[in-house]
Amino acid sequence: MKKSWMYRAGFTGVAAAAAVVIAAAPAGAHVSVSGPDAARGGSAVLTFRVPNESATGSPTTALTVQFPALTEVNTQTMPGWRAEVSRDADHKVTGVTWTADAGGGIGPGQFGTFAVLADGLPDTDSITMPATQTYADGQVVKWDQTSSGGSEPENPAPVLQLAAKQSGAAAGHGDVKTAMPQSQSEKDTTARWLGSIGIVLGALGLLGGLGLGFARRKS
Repeated sequence: MKKSWMYRAGFTGVAAAAAVVIAAAPAGAHVSVSGPDAARGGSAVLTFRVPNESATGSPTTALTVQFPALTEVNTQTMPGWRAEVSRDADHKVTGVTWTADAGGGIGPGQFGTFAVLADGLPDTDSITMPATQTYADGQVVKWDQTSSGGSEPENPAPVLQLAAKQSGAAAGHGDVKTAMPQSQSEKDTTARWLGSIGIVLGALGLLGGLGLGFARRKS
């Protein structure tokens, strides 16, 4: 799996920051997804927001999200929850299911956030990721409907918009000359000038030595 080390190093921090931003906003009426750094064909931290909407006060005890055959997915460590990754015959990730430990879950009037580090996002404008929310009392809510005619359906599927595909230079694979710091370029230029001056002085010294040798022979 090809992953950027920067994504690995910043995974926990980005996920925590996303959770803070989501907590500051009012809980939505459905499962939703956010990924500020998500771009076509790249890697990104995706955070799913899951509110509890049980009319009986039953806690949410499981969440399943379907993915469009991603290269790899790393799940964030969550105390009280365990995650299971589903794959197809080509070993591509097709979904993740989070299940709460016995007696746990997302209580009434609360919401939870589930973050993953997704690699190999599709080269499309957006991703639709249907979700299934399960409650302790057996109620199952499928968030898998798509918008039609501009109006939002009753159970909309989480949709993530993807930014334009990053170029090689933006991804850290640009031309070495372009990426070279200015100070390094200046050092190289200075070195070339000093080398040229040294060659000229050496040639003058050689000519001077030859002239002195001829003068001594004549005397």
